[in-house]
Amino acid sequence: MNWQAVNFDWNHIRAFLVTAEKGTLSAAAKALGSTQPTLSRQVCALEAQLKLTLFERLGQRLIITKSGIELLEHAHEMGKGALNFSLTATGQSQQIEGSVVVSASELTAAFILPQIIAHLRLEEPGITIEVVVTNQASDLKRREADIAIRNFHPKQNDLIAKKLGDEVIWLYATQEYLDKFPEKTSHSELTDIQMIGFDNSNLVIDLLNKQGWQLTKQNFSLITSNQMLQLALAKQGLGVIFLPEDVAAKEPSLVRAFEHLGPIMTLPIWLVCHQELRTSRRVRRVFDFIGQALKANLE
Repeated sequence: MNWQAVNFDWNHIRAFLVTAEKGTLSAAAKALGSTQPTLSRQVCALEAQLKLTLFERLGQRLIITKSGIELLEHAHEMGKGALNFSLTATGQSQQIEGSVVVSASELTAAFILPQIIAHLRLEEPGITIEVVVTNQASDLKRREADIAIRNFHPKQNDLIAKKLGDEVIWLYATQEYLDKFPEKTSHSELTDIQMIGFDNSNLVIDLLNKQGWQLTKQNFSLITSNQMLQLALAKQGLGVIFLPEDVAAKEPSLVRAFEHLGPIMTLPIWLVCHQELRTSRRVRRVFDFIGQALKANLE
């Protein structure tokens, strides 16, 4: 290989790649944790070096040119190579000090992780813990997190997953709200119940109706994907919410609703990380520590 010919700044190529994927400099800057002027300079520098126009500027959006499209596949391959290089390097690191990023849902992050992290910090003060709080699945292959707590088994073969147990989901509400239904003991009698939902889809309605409920969208007049807001609304006596029993145990203002009808569902708890990171002493330590603590919490 003629190494003298390989004289491209990876930051410039990465700026081009992410800008092409996101469509705007502002979105690309947000994804990379950079600024719009910085990315603009990097893309312009790459265009000047290549003597090619990679994007046509149309207002706030950037339309990739034919030349850009031809180079985009190569940029993708370089991105994969850089990511694999980073994963392998991180995986071979045997230093315990450093950062580990953990992805968790809002309820897990707020109610379960703080005590676990407190104990971990006592035992491993040299490890910096960053928590990504999201109800979406963080992309471990793109390093959005090193470790993720999930309710499903990953499909990718290069991810390592360990099932820790199952969490049981019940309905919860304030006692004052449940006092409105003193004589109603069956699913079919609870047609005027108000449930605080996640979205406007029929998935939850269909799930519950298969269990014997007779619900419509009128039973879901409050909707938010933010689980902490759901909790706050339920504490105001505005309806019932779905909660794992280990989380609800930490919220004394709510009681289990219609316990005689049984739980709503059971969800598996998986701890997931990339196989390259699993060989890192630091990531392995956090993975094992969180795994043991979560498993004990579910038992």
